[in-house]
Amino acid sequence: MRLHRPNLLLEVLRPLGQLLVFILGASAVISVITVLTAFLIRGTRTDMDLLQITLILLPQVLIDGIVLGFMYATIALGYTMVYGVLEFINFAHGEFFMFGAFAGVEFLVWMQGQGWLPEGQGWLAYLLLAGAVGVGMLISGSISVSTERIAYRPLRGAPRLVPLISAIGVSFLLQDVMRFYQSTANGAFYRTFPTFGGFSERITLFALPLDDREITIAIQMTSILIIVVGSVMLVGLNYLVNATRLGRAIRSVAQDRNTAYLMGVDVNRIIAVTFLIGGALGGAAGVLWSFRFTRADPYMGFFPGLKAFTAAVLGGIGSIVGAMLGGMVLGLLESFAAAYLTIFTRGAFGAEYKDIFAFAILILILIFRPSGLLGGKTTQKA
Repeated sequence: MRLHRPNLLLEVLRPLGQLLVFILGASAVISVITVLTAFLIRGTRTDMDLLQITLILLPQVLIDGIVLGFMYATIALGYTMVYGVLEFINFAHGEFFMFGAFAGVEFLVWMQGQGWLPEGQGWLAYLLLAGAVGVGMLISGSISVSTERIAYRPLRGAPRLVPLISAIGVSFLLQDVMRFYQSTANGAFYRTFPTFGGFSERITLFALPLDDREITIAIQMTSILIIVVGSVMLVGLNYLVNATRLGRAIRSVAQDRNTAYLMGVDVNRIIAVTFLIGGALGGAAGVLWSFRFTRADPYMGFFPGLKAFTAAVLGGIGSIVGAMLGGMVLGLLESFAAAYLTIFTRGAFGAEYKDIFAFAILILILIFRPSGLLGGKTTQKA
């Protein structure tokens, strides 16, 4: 019997189409709720036209939310890979993310010391940034595989709580290892991402005329690169899992480990490869995070990792496209909360309360739909 060969074009276009639908759908729903809220409470503010201010800020808030959503989604992909195979929450994933960020920053700092970082944009700037991402993926992937072999594999047959505690221990260990290294090698707690290539340049998308002035909507080149890299990671991972021989082996181990072993699949190797891919994705996300927020520190992986876990649960942990959906929803919610909470509450709540949304969503999802938005029948295991 002839085996069905996956359609390359379909496997590329389908996740991109799903991602576009998620972005448009989540943006539309959250925007409507925000505008409706502004309309209903506009009478509480006499010092400004609340509805007008809301509409003015809306395009830029949407752009910022989508970029933040891509950041959370790229981190969540690593969680999804490991959980899809082992049904194990790797709470050390945030530290793989952190090590990747430091590896990429150290690579660029070294290049800066050699005088090889260009000032303006050009092919060399993009090549060096790609090199930093590659270094981050290599280091994080290596640490992830080593962690699986040393800390997780001996506990594979133990009750689920035992490897979970081990993951938390690995998380604290990696944080302190990096803190010790930075304090002894560089005498500093954090590293600053070098400025090069003109990536901070803002590109104007469109302008909105308003009364006697014009509102400019712009996006940084940094944000465009994050969106592009995040989309490539989604498409690449989706193709790997659903259209390659390795992907079939990963899915067979995820479905039934014992049966896969009896059918000749090297289960240990597949699990190691899964950790390698998950760690590498986390490392790439770490470099992009430090690229956007300009610094890396030993504790930078805690909150992004926790929020990426929330995004994975929200979308349906174990689902590749679910991780992207959860990241988008969470990023948009945080962006809207940071922009509008102060305005809507007359300063009673500020942007610092945006983190409440991530954990409130986690609690609600675990209570009412533990399988996530794309859980159940539509779950696409990694």
